[in-house]
Amino acid sequence: MVTFLSGGTGTPKLLAGVRRAGALDGATVVGNTGDDVELGGLLVCPDVDTVLFLLGGELDRETWWGIAEDTDGTHAELLALSAAAGEEPGPRYLDDDRQTEGRDLARWRRFSAVGEFMFIGDRDRAVHLARTSLLDSGRTLTEATAWLADALGVDSGVTVLPMSDDPVASIVHTPGGPLHFQEFWVGRGGEPAVEDVEFRGAATAKPTPSVLEALDEPVVVGPSNPVTSIGPMLATPGVREALESTPVVAVSPFVEDAVFSGPADALMAAVGYEASTAGVAAAYPFADAFVLDEADGTDLDRPVVRTDTRMDDDAAAERVYRACEEALAVVAR
Repeated sequence: MVTFLSGGTGTPKLLAGVRRAGALDGATVVGNTGDDVELGGLLVCPDVDTVLFLLGGELDRETWWGIAEDTDGTHAELLALSAAAGEEPGPRYLDDDRQTEGRDLARWRRFSAVGEFMFIGDRDRAVHLARTSLLDSGRTLTEATAWLADALGVDSGVTVLPMSDDPVASIVHTPGGPLHFQEFWVGRGGEPAVEDVEFRGAATAKPTPSVLEALDEPVVVGPSNPVTSIGPMLATPGVREALESTPVVAVSPFVEDAVFSGPADALMAAVGYEASTAGVAAAYPFADAFVLDEADGTDLDRPVVRTDTRMDDDAAAERVYRACEEALAVVAR
């Protein structure tokens, strides 16, 4: 059995290859929740949902987020109402005193539906309505995620877990002030300069017993952003220690100093790591082996398996997963 740490689109693409290889049975996927936001009163968990939608056969495989062929009626009407009322478009945080009142899970990441800046499809929104209602009825985020996995038809052989039931918010510090990661990346297209990244709430968050149990198994860290996709997990007490005690293979999201996608290069430089495969290795001292692209000549002090790590389809993703299996076999000897 293998546990995958997942965030963004890199690890979900790898999981599509795991599924093609018939190796999902018994696997656990731990999803990043540092990117979560409350938008218009609904808790949105983008990284967890991408995994749920993929494994439930609902994911939009063109964008690698949201539900395929979803409609936009509610989103379009919200934008139309805001425009008709003369509201400026763009992200709008609730007031500071509203960020921490009410349900704890939403704190530090509350946005108004007025000026909705993330596209939420109608079926996608129903998922967030269900999740939020489950939380309000007293269920944990872990329990709500299991409920959604069952409702979406995720195979019972794989377990999807949020990294914690406690709130953690990825905050990007810029010259203009702090921005939640979703405002930085979705609302502003990743354009502001990055000075630092904070995982607000991580110091007091706890991994659930289910997550700690999953981290007793061999772990694959997918080619996700090391800062805002994997970083919130590593900032949660107990996770690094667990990873130091189990075999870990990491797939680099870089080919030497070129990142496949996303803002990993700017974010890594801001938190003091070289924006490269070497920087990923420095950020993951607990990793026992790495899977690198065959064109990546980075010399690491740990075992390396090389393959073509570009995952343009499920067959390519299976190839990368097979390289992960090979690397796990090396470190398990």
